[in-house]
Parts: sequence; structure tokens; C-alpha cells
Amino acid sequence: MFEAIAEHYREGGKMMYVISLFQGISLALMVERIFVLFFKTRLNKEAVLAGLRERVFRGDVMGGIRFLSDQPQSPLTRILKAGLLEVRHGEEEVQAAMDEAAIHEMPYLEKRTGYLSMISNAATLVGLLGTVGGMITVFAAVASVSAADKSTMLSGGIAEAMNCTAYGLIVAIPPLVVFSILQGRTQSLSDDINGAVASTINMVMRNKDKLNVDAIQEQA
Repeated sequence: MFEAIAEHYREGGKMMYVISLFQGISLALMVERIFVLFFKTRLNKEAVLAGLRERVFRGDVMGGIRFLSDQPQSPLTRILKAGLLEVRHGEEEVQAAMDEAAIHEMPYLEKRTGYLSMISNAATLVGLLGTVGGMITVFAAVASVSAADKSTMLSGGIAEAMNCTAYGLIVAIPPLVVFSILQGRTQSLSDDINGAVASTINMVMRNKDKLNVDAIQEQA
């Protein structure tokens, strides 16, 4: 099987190397983005809000900040912590602090994902380009051979040229599928963050009279 794959690869021509480069880049991007979006940023939003609510209801805002610091760090915990650190300055400052933190954190979820779509399209087009180039070479070659040999050379050349298109499509499909999945995951994380921010602001404002804001100390 591997020998057959290697033979098809050789028949595809020089464009196969370009497609291989796209394949390597797309695999690296897919692994990195899947790790970040499904593992590194994974957090139980409800558990975080429940722990935060328990401390805010007691008026222990510093306890809430320490609780967020002790959680596995993610965009959600960092955004909520930025808001709690500004509780003593009022609702507008809390909202502004969370918005500013979100501006820094959200690109972390979105960066590099769009390259997968671009690579998918590029691999397809390079595959087609390799096929067109191969067909041009074949037709130029058959012009100088006898009529008896033309059909054999033409059929063989077409088969060789199509290997490039096939490989381009094989490389293009996985990044396109993963791109759609990652887009959905990013949107889900964004919705969780927006919901948690709104819940935290409401929670803090409803209990602002009993919060011990004097105990807040700036933390890195």
C-alpha cells in the first residue's frame, strides 16, 4: 500500500511538494487550536459562578478574587477577576475593566483558526494547478508521437495529472471540517464568557452594600 501511495505521489509532479507543505502547516494548526479550545480553555462555567456567588453573598470580594486565581487560568477567569478588582470603583468601572480584559483575551480564542480555511482553499487550487500543468505537458508531448501511441500516452498522462487534484482534495477536506468545528467551539466559549460577565456584574451590583471592598488589594 505504501509503495502505491509513494508511486502516486511521484506521479503528481512538483506541486505535490507544495501541497505537502500545506498539509504539514494545517496539521500543526489543527493540533494547536484543538488543544487550546477544547482542553486549555475548558472550564465549568457554572461551577465557577457558583463558587463566586457563594463568596460574593458573604461580602468576601477578596475571597472571590482568590477563588478565581486558584482556578485553572482561562480567558473567563481572567476577565471576571479584572472586573472584581474594580468593584470598589462602581459598576461602570467593573464593566470597563471586563471589556478591556475581553479585548485582550478574545483574540486568544480566535487567532490562527481562519488560516485553516485559507489553507484548505489553497491546497485545492494548487492541486488543480498541478493537474492543469500536467495536462499541458501531456498534450504537448502527444503532439510529437505517432497516432498509435497517442491514446496510451494521453490516458497515462491524465491519470498522473489527476493524482495532484486528488491529493489536494485529501489535504483540503480535514482543515475545512476542523475549521467549522473550531468556529462553533469559539462561539460557544464566547457565549459562555458573555453570560458569565453579565451574571457577575448583576451579582456584584445586587450585593454591593455588603461587599468588603476595602479589603481589595491589587494583584498581578
